Amino acid sequence: MSKIIKTSNKRIQNLTQYIQGLIDQKNGRALLEKFKIQTIVFKPMEVMIALENIMMAGNDMEIIKTATNKLFNILYNNLVSSIKNDFTAIPFLERLSLDNAGVKAQLAESTGLIKALNHSPNTQVKDKLIGVFEALLRFSEHYIVMQNIVFPEIEKRIENHGCLKIMWSFHDDIIQNIKINLAMLQGPDLDISRFNVVSGKVYFNINSLAFREEYILFPIMVSLIEKNRFEMMDDPLKDFRLEYFDASKVLPENRKKEGPARMDNLIELSTGRLDLERLEMIFSHLPVDITYVNEQDEVQFFSNPRQRIFPRTTSIIGRKVQNCHPHESVHIVNQIIEAFRKGEKDEAAFWIKMGPAYVLIKYFAVRNADHQYKGVLEVTQEISDIQKISGERRLLDW
Repeated sequence: MSKIIKTSNKRIQNLTQYIQGLIDQKNGRALLEKFKIQTIVFKPMEVMIALENIMMAGNDMEIIKTATNKLFNILYNNLVSSIKNDFTAIPFLERLSLDNAGVKAQLAESTGLIKALNHSPNTQVKDKLIGVFEALLRFSEHYIVMQNIVFPEIEKRIENHGCLKIMWSFHDDIIQNIKINLAMLQGPDLDISRFNVVSGKVYFNINSLAFREEYILFPIMVSLIEKNRFEMMDDPLKDFRLEYFDASKVLPENRKKEGPARMDNLIELSTGRLDLERLEMIFSHLPVDITYVNEQDEVQFFSNPRQRIFPRTTSIIGRKVQNCHPHESVHIVNQIIEAFRKGEKDEAAFWIKMGPAYVLIKYFAVRNADHQYKGVLEVTQEISDIQKISGERRLLDW
């Protein structure tokens, strides 16, 4: 056993040094020969740990992403030949795999439209491509599923999960570039050269991420996650719309989500008494999203309003809040928490446009009666209607 571990560690070390060499812009062919990368069939977990090492070394994310593109180009044949990516025995993964297959087919079919656009950028071709990129934007719900259901399950089981941050960064790139392409197609003056560059990035990254899911991430999940846990992961999946798979069919018709446990005993609060059912109802009827993160930076609770702004699933319970944000914004999250922990600040507010919605996000430091820090409360509210308020409307005007 120790020999296997030692061999694996040497393999991981070689792979890590190869990736770092790419980042340092050393000669790629020399690196391949030195570390024998193409003669070794790496296991998915070894790739994941090597990428964690690269993240821990403090390399720039954009440079890391470029290096991983080169890495998976080199590893492609070995991974395809050594890994069986048949997930029919695990419906949860099969659905995500089918969603990937659907988007890859969409990309392949639409390359002819891009060629036609380059030949003759007429309205008819533009409209068809707008439809393609709108479908790709809907497909990005796949990435929300990855971030809110898949990633938390991996984080609970693997300490070395830095590669998830890399994937999340690619998610953001893809969504941003899809929106850029749509804006160009819908605008008056189409810059064909720029459109080709941006759409090329979209097509490449979507295909690349699908490969990484099916040959790295999903095989690791199969080895670590119990079958009954996969079945439990199906429940939140039905709340998302997979563009190329009807996730509403995930739960059988005769199966219903369990509601809150009924408790006859009242919960004594400082300002009243409530049973658990009423407490749940109050949270679900508030016109805000509420998430509570405890003093250990772990998500401990979120409310479930009728119209949630940001997706949440029970998979995030116990998840470090730092893992709930993309790599590019984690340092700001840490700054806010640290200011709250030290007592320097009590709240922080941000507001963003989300299509027609205008969203206010507020963070509040939670402290007990002795002013000890006990975590963070995130409250999110859609405020576009509130902004329209003027004059007065009294109770008798109802």
